[in-house]
Amino acid sequence: MNILILGGGGREHSLAWAVKQNPKCDRLIVAPGNAGIAQIAECAALDIEDGDSVASFCADNAIDFVIIGPEAPLAAGVSDVLRANGLVVFGCSEAAAQLESSKSFTKSICDACNAPTAKYAHFTQTDTAKSYVTAQGAPIVIKADGLAAGKGVVVAMDVATAHAAIDDMLGGQFGAAGAEVVIEEFMDGEEASYFILCDGETVLPVGTAQDHKRAFDGDEGPNTGGMGAYSPAPVLTDTVAQKALDEIVKPTIAEMAKRGTPFQGVLYAGLMIKDGQPRLVEYNVRFGDPECQVLMMRLGGQILDLLHACAESRLSDVKPNWADDHAMTIVIAADGYPGSYEKGSVINGLQDLPETSSEMTFHAGTTKKDGAITATGGRVLNVTARGDTLKEAHAKAYAMTGQIDWPQGFYRRDIGHRAL
Repeated sequence: MNILILGGGGREHSLAWAVKQNPKCDRLIVAPGNAGIAQIAECAALDIEDGDSVASFCADNAIDFVIIGPEAPLAAGVSDVLRANGLVVFGCSEAAAQLESSKSFTKSICDACNAPTAKYAHFTQTDTAKSYVTAQGAPIVIKADGLAAGKGVVVAMDVATAHAAIDDMLGGQFGAAGAEVVIEEFMDGEEASYFILCDGETVLPVGTAQDHKRAFDGDEGPNTGGMGAYSPAPVLTDTVAQKALDEIVKPTIAEMAKRGTPFQGVLYAGLMIKDGQPRLVEYNVRFGDPECQVLMMRLGGQILDLLHACAESRLSDVKPNWADDHAMTIVIAADGYPGSYEKGSVINGLQDLPETSSEMTFHAGTTKKDGAITATGGRVLNVTARGDTLKEAHAKAYAMTGQIDWPQGFYRRDIGHRAL
């Protein structure tokens, strides 16, 4: 089949790499792609948030199946337009994407189906939000209500930090995404990510992972989109995972269907786990980035069959085959990220890295210029490896990372520390 993947980051590179391994993939196009993706697929310049443009591109290129990678096209309703044009699409509707694009929407769903989550309040005015924080005390969590590329969350350990976050968000730091804020109680425990395919009715878990959100070693520094991940997540035991499915995910899917907005795509449940009890931190409606990279490394070519079955509402006919293995990915980011950073520096040493079914460097923010690979994003590379143990995956991934010659980049040296 002819397949189009929308997106141009590390998540989409790993999806393309895995899909390409499936013999059912005849032609693979990624829009807009990046320098790494261009080595394994055709890349197309396309406005991926414009459903009509994507639909006409699909018609011109005889596309059989569309996989939507990032959240922005989903929130913009691209999947709805494509389905209306008769295309088979992996990715939820605009209405269902509110589970990610609106924190307050998700909280209302949790309230309706009694899914365990943090106590919260919702504000549009700075003074009332600050008064609430003062009354509640710290630690406390401030979230921009809308899409903020994984950065619209501040875990404030004191009231002054919380007040400053409210000023920033309601003052326009995240544009429309921060026009409303959700303020939550601080939940302690261990955080993990659970990925579940849903076709509107059937739910099918496709893996667990643990991400590292803080920029620097020891979980220090500002929140980022993610500096590394590993899979599986030891804290998400079979018992905890089943509890999360029964108490959080399945009630959410049922409530969405009841409201006439069935969920069809991948649901990423960010969970806080304490004493064996999972509570929902947030939902995303796409594969996490960099969690997708470790999941794809472990799943390989079978992912195409799973996503296609999900898109065609036949999830009950398939199941993932897991090897008893582990994977780790290390994000190399541009100096200054998640703040401002320079673009255009040259990355050397990539051509000498192994590219096998258990070792791969996925590109996130790269461009090819005058024959050289240059850094054009905040998170630039995802060095990913698989092994029989997490220790083996860790050793492989860090050995590969050490071979990359890019003085303008940095990475954490403690990915996987909780599990190791």
